[in-house]
Amino acid sequence: MDVALVQYINRLCRHLAITPSRLHPHEVYLDPSDAADPRVACLLNVPVESLRLRFALLQSLNNSLESFFLPLVELRQTHTYQNSIAALLSEAKGLIFYDTKVTVMNRVLNATVQRTADHAAPEITLDPLEIVGGEIRSSENTYFCQAARQLSCVPSSQLCVKLASGGDPTYAFNIRFTGEEVHGTSGSFRHFLWQVCKELQSSALSLLLPCPSAAANRNKGKYILTPCPISYAEEQLLHFFGQLLGIAIRADVPLPLDLLGSFWKGLVGEPLDSEQDLQEADVLTYNYVKKFENVSVTDETELEALCAEISSQHHSGESPDSPSRPCCTFTYVTMTGEEVELCQGGRSLIVSWQNKDVYARAVRSLRLRELQNVECMTAVRAGLGSIIPLQLLTMLSPIEIELRTCGLPYINLEFLKAHTMYQVGLMETDQHIEFFWTALEMFTQEELCKFIKFACNQERIPFTCPCKDGGPDTAHVPPYPMKIAPPDGAAGQPDSRYIRVETCMFMVKLPQYTSLDVMLEKLRYAIHYREDPLSG
Repeated sequence: MDVALVQYINRLCRHLAITPSRLHPHEVYLDPSDAADPRVACLLNVPVESLRLRFALLQSLNNSLESFFLPLVELRQTHTYQNSIAALLSEAKGLIFYDTKVTVMNRVLNATVQRTADHAAPEITLDPLEIVGGEIRSSENTYFCQAARQLSCVPSSQLCVKLASGGDPTYAFNIRFTGEEVHGTSGSFRHFLWQVCKELQSSALSLLLPCPSAAANRNKGKYILTPCPISYAEEQLLHFFGQLLGIAIRADVPLPLDLLGSFWKGLVGEPLDSEQDLQEADVLTYNYVKKFENVSVTDETELEALCAEISSQHHSGESPDSPSRPCCTFTYVTMTGEEVELCQGGRSLIVSWQNKDVYARAVRSLRLRELQNVECMTAVRAGLGSIIPLQLLTMLSPIEIELRTCGLPYINLEFLKAHTMYQVGLMETDQHIEFFWTALEMFTQEELCKFIKFACNQERIPFTCPCKDGGPDTAHVPPYPMKIAPPDGAAGQPDSRYIRVETCMFMVKLPQYTSLDVMLEKLRYAIHYREDPLSG
C-alpha cells in the first residue's frame, strides 16, 4: 500500500506543480477516476483519513532521508554487500518520493562537477548539408556519428558540468554549424539532441531496433538495443550514447526517446520479468511459448498445428517419419532475423511431446538474453558512468530514470502558462495573448510538441521547475520561462506578419492578431512550414 501511495503522491504533485514536502495531508484525496490506474487502485478501499495519516508518516520519513540520511549513505556498496544500508535502501526505494530522489541526485551532480568556469567548453562543428532534406546517405554523416568522432578525444571530465539553470546555462559542449550564423548556444545544443534522438530511432543508425511487438500492433514506436555481437566501433558508439544520456540529465533537456521498459531496467540493474517483459517486447513469441506450455497432453493435433505454424513463420522443414508433414526443430529466429540453434545440434533435434517444455524454455531464454543484451548495456552504462555517478541509479526505479532522462511525452499547458513571462508592456489579459492561449488549448498534443520544438528547439520540456520550492527569484530550469514579446519593428498590418522566435531564449515574438482564426492560422503555419529550425 505504501508503494502505491508514493506513486499516487508523485502523480498528484506533478499535477499540482509542488513537491510532496509542501503538500498538506488534507490535500490528499482519491477520485473514482483513479481506479483506471492499476498501480493505485488498491488505495480506493482505504479510508481517506488512514491515507492522510500514512502520507504524513511518509512525508516525515522523506524529509529526514533528504536532510540527514541519504547524504551519508555509501551507495556504491549496494551490490557488494547484501546487508549494507545501501542494499536495504535499494529495496525500500519504493517508499521514497521522486522529488526527494531528484533533489539528492541534483546535489550529487553539482558536487561532482569537473569542468569549472575557468575552462572553455569543448566545441564541435557539424555539417547540416550531410542531412539536408532529412535523407541521410550514410550513418557516418549523421549528427550522432559526427559528434562521436569529434568528442572521442575530449576527456569525459570536460563534459561533467553543473546542472543547467538560469538564462545562460552551461552545457557539456558548444555546437557550431557549418555555414550557419547562430547566436547563443542553447538553441543549437537542444536542436542537436533532438536530431540525434531522431537519428537513433531511424534506419540511419543500427544501435536501436524497433520493438518486435509492433508487428502485432503493440508498443508501436518503442525501441530496444539491437541484440547482436558488436564491433569495437559499435561499442564506442554505444559508449557515446550512454554519455549523451548523462549529458541530457545534467542539461535538464528531456530526450524524445521511446525506449522499452526492459532498457531502463537494464540501465538501473533490475532483473527482467520473464513474463511481462517478454510479452511487452515480443508478444508473438510470448504467445508461442505459452501455447507450448499449455498444449493439452492428449491433443496431438494441437501440437502439430503449432509446430506447423512456427515452421511456416520461421523456416521450412519436414518430419523424417512423415515427409509431407512440417516439423519444428530446436531453432528459432532472433530479433534481428537470424536463425540460431537453441542447443548444440538443434537443427537436427525435432520438437516432440517429450521435449516441448524444454523447447519453450529455450525460446524464452533466448529472448530474455536478447533483451538483457549484456554486452551492449555494459557499453551504455560505461558511457553514462563517465558523466554521472552510477551509484545514483540505486535509488531510482526504471520508470523514474526514464522520467529523469526523457521527461513526459506530452505538454502540460497549465504548467507552461504558469511559467511564462510577458515582456515590453504585454499583459496576460491582452486580447491577442488570450487568442494565443485559446489557440494552444485547441491544439492536439502532436501540435503542442511541434510548437515547443518551434519555440525552443526541443520536443519535450521539463515537467518540474525549482521555482515551485522558492520565491520569484529562484532560478528556473531551462528553457523556462517562456517569454512572449512584441514583434521586431512596427511596419505592416499585424495580420500580415508572421510569428518569430528566439530559440535560445524560448522567446515568442507575437504580432497583435485581430482574431482567433488568424492566430490559429499563423501558429499552424509556423509549426508546420518553418524551414530553418535554428532561426525560428
